[in-house]
Amino acid sequence: MKTKNLLSLAVMLALTAPAALAKVSPDEAKKLGTTLTPIGGEVAGNADGSIPKWTGGITKPVAGFKKGDHHIDPFPNDKIEFTITNANKAQYKDFLTAGQNALFELYPDTYKMNVYQTRRSAAAPQYVYDATKANATRAELIDGGNGLKGAAIGVPFPIPQNGLEAVWNHILRFRGVDIETSRAQAAPTAGGSYNLVEYDEEIHFKYTRPDETAQKLAENNVLFYFKQVVTQPARRAGTALLVKETMDQQKEPRQAWTYNTGQRRVRKAPNVAFDTPGTLTDGLRTTDDFDMFNGSPERYNWDLVGKKEIYIPYNDYRLHSDKLTYDQILKPGHINPEYVRWEKHRVWEVKATLKPGVSHLYKTRVFYIDEDSWQISAADLYDNRDQLYRVAVAHGLNYYEVPAQWSTLEVFHDLQSRRYIAMGLDNEGRMYNFDAKLTDADFTPSALRRRGIR
Repeated sequence: MKTKNLLSLAVMLALTAPAALAKVSPDEAKKLGTTLTPIGGEVAGNADGSIPKWTGGITKPVAGFKKGDHHIDPFPNDKIEFTITNANKAQYKDFLTAGQNALFELYPDTYKMNVYQTRRSAAAPQYVYDATKANATRAELIDGGNGLKGAAIGVPFPIPQNGLEAVWNHILRFRGVDIETSRAQAAPTAGGSYNLVEYDEEIHFKYTRPDETAQKLAENNVLFYFKQVVTQPARRAGTALLVKETMDQQKEPRQAWTYNTGQRRVRKAPNVAFDTPGTLTDGLRTTDDFDMFNGSPERYNWDLVGKKEIYIPYNDYRLHSDKLTYDQILKPGHINPEYVRWEKHRVWEVKATLKPGVSHLYKTRVFYIDEDSWQISAADLYDNRDQLYRVAVAHGLNYYEVPAQWSTLEVFHDLQSRRYIAMGLDNEGRMYNFDAKLTDADFTPSALRRRGIR
């Protein structure tokens, strides 16, 4: 009996081991801010110099920028170094993802990548760096990786030991504290026609507040609140969504509510998760595609494949510019490649494989996470036949008034329908307000109803 109990204990420990590998030693944590950037990237450049040394990123606004403006390009004089097309992609195969190759092949005459000098512009406030170093020696995954404890404000696992830690770094990366914005999304037909869906958004991050503590987060179990209200088209105006995201999703899963203008009622929405189709997206993305990946990681096994160098959109200030119209950006098959800036960066490759016995539209997801920001910059999404189904790209830049690295646009390509959805269009809208003063009271079901009927 004793032998049987010991064997059972050994099996249990083996099964829970991946979730326990979290804390690093104080000696390892000392690498942060020395050989590693304050959030865990490699400070040094690569062997051939095509990726430079990280020197701190952009930490203050560009001259001439005023809060509320669209962001001025810090690198206006940078020129295209070379262009990758379907004809010459074999030369660059070591630095391309399966999804990028698929887009070249699907749109051989129009899809291309204009590659620029690599600028490691990502940065965050010092208090985020300080918190990240503290997290490194205390943060732990709990509930099989469906939550965490011992972390606040900064990146929880700057020196990740497994894929779950890496994806939690993306979920909890710094993007500011209180944010208001107006954005749009469009899902062009194969011929290029589209209707805009416009919406107002508010995000109230609890995790990244400068006075937040791991103890308060554990007690309150709230990472952030998110509210989205459709403003156009007129027939859907007022449709609203409220999400309360939790830190320990096993203890308390995500809570969500929707407001329907026809019924004029707020309803709980437990299905706003996983592979439920996103709001007004023509079924071109799932709920957990939003922000490239969000929500509970419980349906997948997560493998940290390792580091690699690939081309990703970076410093996409031109694509973000208010000098562009949506008609200039949205083209048949894909967005206009003339406005996209690609750079070579090091990324963490993380592979998520669907667990046996659970369902999801995507059987396998491969994420490429920028080492300097923990932003998922690209994703290859495979269906249950193991066929590449969708390709996602996040067009990142440094919102330098904060500073915070985030995407200005996310694009999900559906290879089967030859359609895509572009999310986060802001060229013709008002810019992010990172100085919003939001409270928990702004994110209640009653507040959602009041906002929906305006």
